[in-house]
Amino acid sequence: MKAFLALLCAALGLVTSGSVAATEEVTPQGRVAVLVEIHDAIGPATKEHFLSALEAAQDRGAGLVLLVLDTPGGLDAAMRDMIQGILNSPIPVVTYVSPSGARAASAGTYILYASHVAAMTPGTNLGAATPVSLGGPPAPDAPRGKDSDKDGDKPPQPGTAMERKAVNDAVAYIRSLAELRGRNVEWAEAAVRSAASLPAQEALRDGVVDVVAQDIPDLLAQIDGRTVRIGGNEVTLATGGMVVEEFLPDWRIGLLSVITNPLIAYGLLIVGLYGLMFEGYNPGAILPGVVGAICLLLGLYALQVLSVNYAGLALVGLGVAMMIAEVFVPSFGALGIGGLAAFVMGSIILMDSDAPGFGISKGLVGGIATVAGITMFGTMWLAMKARRKPVTTGTEQLTGSIAEAAEAFSGRGRVRIFGEEWAAVSAQPVATGQRVRVDRVEGLTLHVSPED
Repeated sequence: MKAFLALLCAALGLVTSGSVAATEEVTPQGRVAVLVEIHDAIGPATKEHFLSALEAAQDRGAGLVLLVLDTPGGLDAAMRDMIQGILNSPIPVVTYVSPSGARAASAGTYILYASHVAAMTPGTNLGAATPVSLGGPPAPDAPRGKDSDKDGDKPPQPGTAMERKAVNDAVAYIRSLAELRGRNVEWAEAAVRSAASLPAQEALRDGVVDVVAQDIPDLLAQIDGRTVRIGGNEVTLATGGMVVEEFLPDWRIGLLSVITNPLIAYGLLIVGLYGLMFEGYNPGAILPGVVGAICLLLGLYALQVLSVNYAGLALVGLGVAMMIAEVFVPSFGALGIGGLAAFVMGSIILMDSDAPGFGISKGLVGGIATVAGITMFGTMWLAMKARRKPVTTGTEQLTGSIAEAAEAFSGRGRVRIFGEEWAAVSAQPVATGQRVRVDRVEGLTLHVSPED
C-alpha cells in the first residue's frame, strides 16, 4: 500500500510538472498574467500570499500581476508590506476590486492607490481609510496652541495626540501614493480624514481609479496599450490575448490564515490553557497535556503575529491560574470569582480593536466565560457535596459498621465484613453468624461487640 501511494504521488508530480512545462512552452514570457485573489481582511496570511505571488510572477516571467481585491481593511503593518512589494515590483500590478458588491475599504484603498493600474467593477466601492487604534487607551491629549482654533478652514482634527499622529501619518502616506500614480490627491486625503467613500463610477469620474470593467477580459482589453511607470521607466502594457494563471495559496499560507484568525487564535489559547490544566488534574493522562501544549504554542504564535494587547493576554493567563488555584486552595470562591473576572476583562481587551476582521466577538467571550464559570462552580459544588457524604474507605468506614461472626468465639475470633475476613476481639461471647458492631480498629484487628 505504501509503495502504491508513493508511485501515485510520483505520478501526480510528473503530471503537474508536465502541465506547467507545457504551459511555459505554449505561452511565451511576458504573455502571462498571474492572478491572485484576496477576499478577506488584510493580515499576515494575505500579505504572505500576495508577496509569494509577486515572487512567483517574477520567476515565471509574467507580464502582469492581477490582484482581485475584496477587503474591509486590515492591519497597517501587513498593508505597508504589500505596498512596498507593489512599489518595488519590476512587474506591473493591476488591482481590480471585484466581484460586484465587493469593496476596497480602509487598507484596500491604500493598496488600490499604490497599484500601477486601479480598476473596479460596477457596484463596488472604496474609501473609509481613517486609521483606527489597535488596542489600549489613547494617549493623553497634547497641549494645543492658542491659535489652534483659528484655523476654521481645516478639517476637524482628532482629539488626542496619538490619533492626530496616526491620521497625519496616514494622510502623508496616501498623498504620496496618489502623487506617485497621478491620482486624485484631495479625495485621498478626505478618505483618511473624514472616511469618505466612493462608488465605482464616481471614482472613475473623479480620477481615483483608472478603469471600470465588467470582468477580467474587459479589464485586460481596456488597459491594453496603457503606459505605466515602473521605477524610472515608462512601460506600455500589452495585455491583449494574455493568458491568466491563478496563483493559489500553499498549505503554509492556508495554515497561517486559519490560526491568525482572531477567533481561532483565541480559541487555541483557551484550549491550550485548559488542556494543561486538565493534565495537572490528572497527571499521566498525556492526551490533554499534548493537545494543550500544541494549541498553546500555536495560539501564542498567532497572538505574536497579530496586534494584541499584552495586558489582556496577561489577565487571561492570570484568570485561568486563579480559577485553577480555587480547586486546591479553600478560598470559599474568592479566587474563582476573581479569576473569572480577570479572564473576562482580559479577553475583552485582548484584541480590543476597531480594525475590520481583527476583533473578538463579545458573544464568544461571554460563552466561554459562562462555560468556565459553570465548570468551576460545579466542581466546587461537587467537592462540597462529597465532603458531606459519609466516608466509604479506610478505618473510618469500618468503625461503626456491622460485621458477621465467622465462628463462635469468646475473646478472639474471626468476623466477615465487606466481603473480607478480619481478626476480631470481643469482650462478650459471640455465636456463629451473629451480627457484631465494630467499635474501633487497631492495626489489622477489629474490636467488636454484639449488636443486640
